Amino acid sequence: MLTGLWPDTLGLWNNGTHFRELRPDVVTLPQHFKANGYTTRCVGKIFHNWHTKEKGDARSWSAPEFLHYASHGHDAPQVAGPLPPNLASGGGRLYTDVPLTECRDVPDEAYYDGRVAAEAVRVLGEVKDRPFFLAVGFWKPHAPFNAPKRYWDLYDRSRLPPLDGRRPSGAPEVAFHDSREILGLPGPGRISASAELEREMRHGYFANISYLDAQLGKVLDALERTGRAAETLVVFVGDHGYHLGEHGQWGKTSNFELDARVPLLIAAPGVGGAGRATAAFAELVDLFPTLSDLCRLPAVPGLEGRSLAPVLRDPAARVKDAAFTQHPRPAYYDREPEKVPRVMGYSVRTAAVRYTEWRDWRTGENVGREMYEDADEPAETRGVLGEARLAAAQTEAERLLLARFPRIPHPPAASSSR
Repeated sequence: MLTGLWPDTLGLWNNGTHFRELRPDVVTLPQHFKANGYTTRCVGKIFHNWHTKEKGDARSWSAPEFLHYASHGHDAPQVAGPLPPNLASGGGRLYTDVPLTECRDVPDEAYYDGRVAAEAVRVLGEVKDRPFFLAVGFWKPHAPFNAPKRYWDLYDRSRLPPLDGRRPSGAPEVAFHDSREILGLPGPGRISASAELEREMRHGYFANISYLDAQLGKVLDALERTGRAAETLVVFVGDHGYHLGEHGQWGKTSNFELDARVPLLIAAPGVGGAGRATAAFAELVDLFPTLSDLCRLPAVPGLEGRSLAPVLRDPAARVKDAAFTQHPRPAYYDREPEKVPRVMGYSVRTAAVRYTEWRDWRTGENVGREMYEDADEPAETRGVLGEARLAAAQTEAERLLLARFPRIPHPPAASSSR
């Protein structure tokens, strides 16, 4: 998203490797704006790499980053005086540091996102009189489920959407993972997700969303107060989707629709499609060329996304026929002895289907395939691979996937040699 390059181009499919280790001279999205006269500032989780040697990406910014190099599992409440009691069960420990579920009557600023919003408001006041690129990286609604109590109180747990935890029919085992990001590593310390804890985590996720929404509102209100809102391009986007027990999965790192589809809202001055939704496909690599295009910056050679400006001007327009996603297996292979993927899952979403191939990393051969139709999105409860009525849609999806990701073998040391 921040380089406009595909993971296979970067040779980067995990969080444990900083992209500068592989491509030290790549130009990032904020770096491009900085080189063209913008003050660029980072508040919060943007270049996340919290467990890499290089912290963030200092060359992209005009001033030091704020609250950018941390872990979700370190987001413990900070308050003056005694800490109010946790009214949630706790649910176990996330990364051993904080409770998985936490409902305390504390101010917004007790947690990361309240402090991120406050700093973003302060920075806006500092940069408002010059061209600026402000990246605000909110941490929520990602676990832990620890929004302040007032946001939990917005929801009646008994009225939340029920959980359908069924696995999709026909899905290969490699499509799934062990949910370690939420439940912990397999073994004695792993969290056991009882039905009651599942309901509490889902309640906490809704609370986290409302907490995030309130912080975003503070930043947008501050932008209005600067008098620059009408001439400021605003993007709201997530970097991944999330499972909350669907398919028996918790967290991300899959090629299912619930992980691959993210929110994307773009408010751009002077475009004709304001306030309208579009069925056009978009990928996160498209943000770099889109923002550069809309702000009339020089084009950066080699970007692999496409500008979405035509869609913003006319929501009926299209700039691509499909969107692609990929995830390795093991999901966190950099923490395994071999330090390279064993299998890579490549997925294409067309207007008709989502089609995924899981390929042996060394040989390029398929070890599993799956397909779901648009009418079953995002639940993906029934596999439709090989059904005659969808033969044309499957053939087209296979063609698109092969054109983007040829089936090629990778040498054993591929990820360390690129």
